[in-house]
Amino acid sequence: MAEDATAPLLTALPLAGLHAELGAKCVPFAGWSMPVQYPKGVMAEHLWTRAHAGLFDVSHMGQLRLPKSALEGLEALIPADLLDLPEGRQRYGVFTNDQGGVLDDLMVAHRAGDVVLVVNAARHAHDLAHLRAHIAGVEAVSDRALLALQGPEAAAALSALVPGVAAMRFMDVAVMRWQGADLWISRSGYTGEDGFEISVPLAQAEVFARALLADARVAPIGLGARDSLRLEAGLPLYGQEMDAAITPVEAGQAWSIGRARRAGGLRAGGFPGAAIILEQLAHGAPRRRVGLRPDGRAPMRAAVALFAEAVGGDAIGTITSGGFGPSLGGPIALGLIAANTPTDATLYGELRGKRLALQQVPLPFVSTGYKR
Repeated sequence: MAEDATAPLLTALPLAGLHAELGAKCVPFAGWSMPVQYPKGVMAEHLWTRAHAGLFDVSHMGQLRLPKSALEGLEALIPADLLDLPEGRQRYGVFTNDQGGVLDDLMVAHRAGDVVLVVNAARHAHDLAHLRAHIAGVEAVSDRALLALQGPEAAAALSALVPGVAAMRFMDVAVMRWQGADLWISRSGYTGEDGFEISVPLAQAEVFARALLADARVAPIGLGARDSLRLEAGLPLYGQEMDAAITPVEAGQAWSIGRARRAGGLRAGGFPGAAIILEQLAHGAPRRRVGLRPDGRAPMRAAVALFAEAVGGDAIGTITSGGFGPSLGGPIALGLIAANTPTDATLYGELRGKRLALQQVPLPFVSTGYKR
């Protein structure tokens, strides 16, 4: 059968050969060919990460370097407190638009000589152009891979290669040497577990990944388990829980808006959509993010409409992410619903014309294991 000439070309990860050797099944994601699972399967990979240490190739994420003077300019684009971010620390933030919606979420690392951002793959080109329109000296990093080592044994496994990481706290950043290479390390991740994200020069990326995988505590983990892990941790995903029409307050990310940027703060407002976002902080947003446990065993996926009644009535929201929670042994979901919905009300998701009950539950579904 002839190839489809109109099919988009996918970008291969720097470690594509290693993933093939490990038996990865790859799927398209944000223009990249990504390993979705390995022979163990998504369920086993998820549970391994919760118990041991999982190695994720997240080189599709965008890495950007900015001059140290850029923090002030970033504060004009992001409602986080960045001017007070100490060297050696990183902070989560969101780019907002004039309507208060989220253009992307990202990490901002303040290092001794520069500022490093990690942005979502699907928003990399947008974010680069957005930053360059406001800040001089923005550089796209194209000569490094990005790996994430996550799980309760991640610190022990990484310390065997890079002893200095043991002293790092959650959201610390550091540059450490390994076999002549500078590793850009943060103690962070998106699974709810303790762990690290490690930026490695391309020339050393495969040998470093193999060194980690040689540790019996470490297994390769794909995109499928990465998503179920972040879902259990109640972490939002751009394009699902957040987008240009959803504010950070509605997305449950109001905590990322620094005290200095809020009403009465030292640098209140001054970011796109500030009037709308600060109004929502003061008086509430029209929608809220919610954790949901469907009754029964059937998962409810994104875009399922949510109702307050088993029969009749208009939709009050939608499921934004949903699937099976391996650690919980049942289905879980995140949704965006009308803020005036009672927090103890049973909700109903409509599947194939039939409404099935869901219960509102606190987030996260699974307790986090960050090192404070």
